Amino acid sequence: MASSAISPSSSLIFVDKKNVGFSALCAQPSFPFSTLTSKKRVSSKILSVMTPQQSERKPSTTGAVKTGMTMTEKILARASEKTHLSPGENSWVNVDVLMTHDVCGPGSIGIFKREFGENAKVWDREKLVIIPDHYIFTSDERANRNVDILRDFCIEQNIKYFYDIKDLGNFKANPDYKGVCHVALAQEGHCRPGEVLLGTDSHTCTAGAFGQFASGIGNTDAGFVLGTGKLLLKVPPTLRFVMDGEMPDYLLAKDLILQIIGEISVSGATYKAMEFVGSTVESLSMEERMTLCNMVVEAGGKNGIVPADATTYKYLEDKTSVPYEPVYSDGQARFLSEYRFDISKLEPLVAKPHSPDNRALARECKDVKIDRVYIGSCTGGKTEDFMAAAKVFLASGKKVKVPTFLVPATQKVWMDVYSLPVPGSGGKTCSQIFEEAGCDTPASPSCGACLGGPRDTYARMNEPQVCVSTTNRNFPGRMGHKEGEIYLASPYTAAASALTGFVTDPREFLQ
Repeated sequence: MASSAISPSSSLIFVDKKNVGFSALCAQPSFPFSTLTSKKRVSSKILSVMTPQQSERKPSTTGAVKTGMTMTEKILARASEKTHLSPGENSWVNVDVLMTHDVCGPGSIGIFKREFGENAKVWDREKLVIIPDHYIFTSDERANRNVDILRDFCIEQNIKYFYDIKDLGNFKANPDYKGVCHVALAQEGHCRPGEVLLGTDSHTCTAGAFGQFASGIGNTDAGFVLGTGKLLLKVPPTLRFVMDGEMPDYLLAKDLILQIIGEISVSGATYKAMEFVGSTVESLSMEERMTLCNMVVEAGGKNGIVPADATTYKYLEDKTSVPYEPVYSDGQARFLSEYRFDISKLEPLVAKPHSPDNRALARECKDVKIDRVYIGSCTGGKTEDFMAAAKVFLASGKKVKVPTFLVPATQKVWMDVYSLPVPGSGGKTCSQIFEEAGCDTPASPSCGACLGGPRDTYARMNEPQVCVSTTNRNFPGRMGHKEGEIYLASPYTAAASALTGFVTDPREFLQ
């Protein structure tokens, strides 16, 4: 059963309120926000007392006082079979779902076998989800071997959820193959409110969009979870981000998270939960909420989380029959800091090379000449991301001026690109609009060039080029060549930039 809904921030205990403008990015402040820092509660335990005699004895105020909990604290407490947890506490947590893929899976399996024995069985064959997705469509023998190791292990352990691929020449010949793990987890019903989902990938935090605790772990931790179903976790403090205001039709969730990361930096949320609330967040679709949570790790976050609501339940209706129990932050929950944003005043953003917090207005980068555009990944390769790009191409009626690579995240997204009509297009699909605009043919679903990969990976940057990308990281060498320059952007901004050959504010085509 759900707890009481999140109370307005006025019921929280905060001090030191600050108002900071957006002037660091433009001459006229266009995006005011405020941050509030919580006041630490002083221990009520009395160690010694020296007071003058009083004629009247005051009632005692000592004794343990149980405070409210945040969503993240509640989920971890329940998974630890405890009534209460506070930030900084270490607790053994029961894991609901463990995900691994072809890059980290073999290492995790090796550790599991070394520590628990060659003939050991996993703790629960139905709670393990194995998804090949990173280095798939390549002739690299070691990459192919990794998928073979996963397959052998899943056969040995009789793993229920193994999304295999055998025919690399035609992904459609593999009915079990899905694609990018973080999108596939959601589409296949493995993301549920109130649960604990861990994965051997830093962007496992994407699943926090469903109101669950989702975080990336290393191979050693995963090996331990494989054998026990438990993991010792430290409870993170929570940063709260309140986003209100009507979302302009030229913005997407990618702009919101780039703004936040630019504001707090790539280390601003180190080992902290990032909770997203407010009317703007409530208006976002599930895929947009996934984008928001996906990049919290780029700020150092332990997890991102959005309260479950009617949008969440509607998405899950045809995806899972497993019962789930959502939780919500208490009215008196303590947050380390709270940030408030008026989204109606935000402009389209990019993250310039070589860091996700190198924030700038897209219109400020209009003189940056680009060589290519990449639309794909767990961040920007979902159905709605391609719909957004198609909307810009449709509005312009022009052809792209640079190579534009399209990599759907999953088989389902690929099918949507070829089958769903784009609103206002007269029945045209994304694929038809992309073809008319001169884009590359949508590629086989996978992580693709988001993280470089083997040299023959589709759309990999093998030369020192400038790329506008809907992916999540722009460090040197991230998409291949170490001298490549990556501008992170929303699908709107990526499509607009493809049409001009320069970093471009999508309002040039959407207004």
